Parts: sequence; C-alpha cells; structure tokens
Amino acid sequence: MSAPIWPLVAAVVSGLDSPALPRSLAALLRHVAPFSYAVMFAYHGTNPPLDVYDDFPPNKRKIFVTDYQAGPYLLDPFFLAATQPVAAGLYRLRDLAPDRFYQGEYYRNYYAQTGLAEEIAYFVDLPGKAILVLSLMRAEKPFSQREYLALQALFPFVAAIAARHWAGVSLQFRTDQGPKAAGRQRRAIAHELGRFGDGILTPREREVAEFTLQGHSAESTGQILGIAAGTVRIHRRNIYSKLNINSQGELFSRFLGTLVDTS
Repeated sequence: MSAPIWPLVAAVVSGLDSPALPRSLAALLRHVAPFSYAVMFAYHGTNPPLDVYDDFPPNKRKIFVTDYQAGPYLLDPFFLAATQPVAAGLYRLRDLAPDRFYQGEYYRNYYAQTGLAEEIAYFVDLPGKAILVLSLMRAEKPFSQREYLALQALFPFVAAIAARHWAGVSLQFRTDQGPKAAGRQRRAIAHELGRFGDGILTPREREVAEFTLQGHSAESTGQILGIAAGTVRIHRRNIYSKLNINSQGELFSRFLGTLVDTS
C-alpha cells in the first residue's frame, strides 16, 4: 500500500460513538481494497432493513436503498442469509445466492439495475440479535482473491468496532419506525411470501413460488422441499395457469404488487 494505514485506523477508533465512524470505517476499507459504494444495513429477524450508513449519490440511492426497502430486500441473498443466520464473517454475494440467482427475475428486474460487477459483505453480530451487513460494491470489476483476503483479515477489527458503535441498533426496530412500517415489521418473511397467491395457490405451490422468486432452479427447489425436479416444474406450470401469467417476470411483478397492496 502506498500510504500508511495507521492514520485511517486511528480515525476509526477516534470516531467511535460519533457520526464520523461509518465514513471513517468505509475510508479504511477503501484503502485496503478500493470499491465504488458502501452501504451498512442493520437487520433484525425478518424486519425491514435499516440503512445506518451509505455513500451513494442521490441517483443511485433510490435503487440501492429506497427501492430495496420497499420490498425487493425480501429476495436479497444477503437478507435471506441474515435471517438464517449465517456465521459472522466476510462473504461474496455469489457464495450465498441460489444456483439460478443470476438468471432469476430478482436479478434481472431489480439487481441488474445497480450495474454492479460484484458485492461482498461483512456479517457482524450485534447485541439484541441484530446483524450488521456492511456491503462493499464494485461497479468496474470483481474483487481479486488478494483483495478479498486482505479485507477478510480485517474482520476481527471491523466486527469489534461495529459491535461497539451499533450496540443499541436493535432498539431502533421497535421505536424508530412509523405505524405503517411497524405493521410490516410484524410480518415474517414466511408470511410475506406465503400470502402471495393466498386463496389461489396451494401451500406447496406457494413454497415453489417462493424459491422460484429467490432464484432457485427446479433441481435446487426440489432438494430443499424433498420432491422431484419434475414435480417442481409441474407446480410451476400450475402456478402460472392459476395466476394467469406466462413467465417468471410476470410472477416477480405480481409478487411486488402484493407487497405494495399490503404495505
């Protein structure tokens, strides 16, 4: 590295418990491996994500934050991983995504609009069962293995800083949301996705629709549900017929419409 890293480390430490901390932390990580944007979402169970910091320009913030929080986050591999939850650490998006994520409608109709070459994220456990997902996004090219390993080596420091600075973030999910958002928080992801097609689709068809929307292939969905891939394809045909649609794109649009109608 051309410039010394220690002044940036000092800025992070001195920024603890102040509004300067997130920007200082992003600057440190950029020094280790340059990236286009950083966003830090706090997750708590299946509540809508809380944007605790981002450095997007206004035209990008609409896609990455405003549109995301309106519903697509329910199909985000990082959000889904946080609800499991995965072990704390650094992850590439492609390592957590379903097998057909990049051919799926969430990617085509939402994620592709971001124009990213790659997204990686730190998952940090916070007090109160909250999780901080600190995403580093590149528009030009993926992170090299060397860059990834350098960022991975910083994880203990990042985790310690985040756990201290955002120690009380879990309380914000109960107190800092309006009545409309609070109503949405009480609905778990299974309910959000399960109510899709309610009264029209069978419980099994709703499960198949859920995994299809997330980007799972028929084979992957079959393995998760314990049924044959051919049976999954039959369920998909029945779903399309019952909903009077002809493609996964229409399925995705219908799902987003359900979220808007119930918000």
